[in-house]
Amino acid sequence: MNYKLLVLDDEPTICNLMKIHFETEGYIVYTANDAQEGTKLLSINPDLILLDINMPDTDGIEFCKKMRQHIDCPIIFLTSRITEQDKIKGLQVGGDDYITKPFSIAELTARVEAHLRRESRSRHCSVKIYGELMIEYNERCVYFKDQLIPFSKKEFDIIEFLSLNAGQVFTKEMLYERLWGFDADGNSDVLKEHIRRIRTKIMKVTDENYIDTVWGVGYKWIK
Repeated sequence: MNYKLLVLDDEPTICNLMKIHFETEGYIVYTANDAQEGTKLLSINPDLILLDINMPDTDGIEFCKKMRQHIDCPIIFLTSRITEQDKIKGLQVGGDDYITKPFSIAELTARVEAHLRRESRSRHCSVKIYGELMIEYNERCVYFKDQLIPFSKKEFDIIEFLSLNAGQVFTKEMLYERLWGFDADGNSDVLKEHIRRIRTKIMKVTDENYIDTVWGVGYKWIK
């Protein structure tokens, strides 16, 4: 399968570099240098988007927020910003990952491949029920007493992995390797923010916590 990538970056040199590289790897690559041009290209239904935060008309955070109303493919931010608040804002509006400029093209490729592998993996379990909480894996939905609890794509990825391995403790490093497909230093706050948001959404309607923190080790889904 030839995956379609959409690259949005206001630097033509970077766009051209990534277009040449990923086309060599067998991808179909579309590029845009601003939000207006990028919006038009959403009609191609990309399998993954590489999105620069610093764009001239609309910044990447705002653009991601608007895009999430229409698409659900993975979005990787390309950014020179490295503050915790920037990362949290990006996750809150629907981003899935960050890579900081200047970056290794090999590492970026590994991250792209990891996200696409998870998108295409088959579902081995269709439904699991924990009390009155029901997880439908094929539909990627979570319900409590027939009430839908909305989760972002990455949040559901975490719920899916932990709940399918309920009771097993995973370190932060193991979760990153399984869910992001790479092991990057300094990104523990990304995982922590996802876990926090999952807990908040579930506890808002259930008053129960399903993800346990094993201090000094990592996380597990409570059986």
